[in-house]
This record gives sequence, structure tokens and C-alpha cells, in this order.
Amino acid sequence: MLRYGLIGAGRIGRVHLNAITNFIDNAEIGFQRRFDHNFKALHQAVISGRIGELHYMNLTSRGPSAPPIEYVKVSGGIFMDMMIHDFDMARFLSQSEVTEVYAKGGYFLGNLLKDAGDYDSAIVEMTFKTGAWGTIHNARDAAYGYDQRAEIFGSKGMMLINNDSESNAVFSGKDGVTSEKPLFFFLERYTPAYAEEIRAFTNAVINKTPSPVNAFDGLQPVIIALACLKSAKENRVVKISEIS
Repeated sequence: MLRYGLIGAGRIGRVHLNAITNFIDNAEIGFQRRFDHNFKALHQAVISGRIGELHYMNLTSRGPSAPPIEYVKVSGGIFMDMMIHDFDMARFLSQSEVTEVYAKGGYFLGNLLKDAGDYDSAIVEMTFKTGAWGTIHNARDAAYGYDQRAEIFGSKGMMLINNDSESNAVFSGKDGVTSEKPLFFFLERYTPAYAEEIRAFTNAVINKTPSPVNAFDGLQPVIIALACLKSAKENRVVKISEIS
């Protein structure tokens, strides 16, 4: 029997969930943003009450370049391989469940990804069980680099996080003001978060405590992703309860 497992994001279905809960004592899902210093600050602002009652969140995730076409063909598409992390953040930050979505997918990079059955850009509107709203924008190719920003707005204020870079140095000259580009991609951007994630999993195993990101946390974003794909294809609001 496999007693412990660290599982990649977006890899869990209902059948997998049953297998995991029946045969694995402690599973942790690879949603590394939960362990990132910026997103943890947003989460703390929510659970501490600093932001007040959460009314709205906006999540932005944009890649530095389009992925290889062979990857796109097997990845599950933009909602499953990219926005899946934003769906996890939506749940993590809101401390609530998504009840319905309205999604649109677009083709701004020509027909390359379209021919592979995917979108190169997508936007989603969400409603949470609490009544709060949320929006997510994903783009495969951002000219300025890897874009990972977020904003939360509540009854007591708002908080936003910006991109990380090699330094916060800003140059000012006669031609304008410039700063460094964001860290290149997810491996560079989230290196400390990956390390923290592994430490958290190791501590859970050693101390026999529940994983901070369990199998249920892995399943819910997959269900949201499937709802978004259905919404984009049918051009309508889709309730999460429609996904069986």
C-alpha cells in the first residue's frame, strides 16, 4: 500500500479521489502557489479579517511564450493545464466554493493553438457560495514576461500583489523609468514555494498530520475547469453542480 504521495496539480478525477482516500494515508496536491510568500499574504489578509468581508477578487496569469504544440495536444487545454492554479487560488483566497462560471476562450496568436483544440487566451467570471465575485484572465503569451498578479477587495479595504523580479531596482533617466522584467517562468518564480511545499508535505508525513492541500483540494479545481470548458463551448453560465 502506498502510504504517502505528492501529486501534480490537475491530475485528480473522482475515481482517483476514491482510490487516493482508500489507499493513500496522506496525499498532497502540487498547488505551489499556496506556499508562495505573495499569495500567502493575500490569504492571511482574508482569514485574519483585515480585508473584511471579501467582495471580489481578480487573478491574472500570463505565460512568457506559447507552449510547444505537442504539449498543448495532451495538456487538457488552458483551463486544465494553466488556469487550474487560479481555480485553486480562487478557493484558497475566498475560503469558499465556486458555484457558477461564465468562460470565454479566444485566439489572438493565430490558428496554431486553435488547430490543436485549445485557446491561447481565456477569461472567466465566477460566483462564490458566499456571494462574492471573481475574475480570472489567462494568456499563453505576454510580451513582457511571466505575469502573476492578484487583487482582493473587501469591506475593509483591498490588497494586491505584483510580480517578483531579480531585484526591485528602478532606473530613472531622461527617456523614462524602467524596472526589471518578471522572473522568467514558474520554475524561477516559484522556487521557494516548491521548497516550502515539500517541507510541508514532509512535516505532515513525519508528524502524521493532514496534508495542507489534500485530494479534495485537487478535485475541485478540475471540476471548475470542466465547467469552464463547457461554458466556453456553449457560451452560457454553467453551474458547478452540472458537472457530475
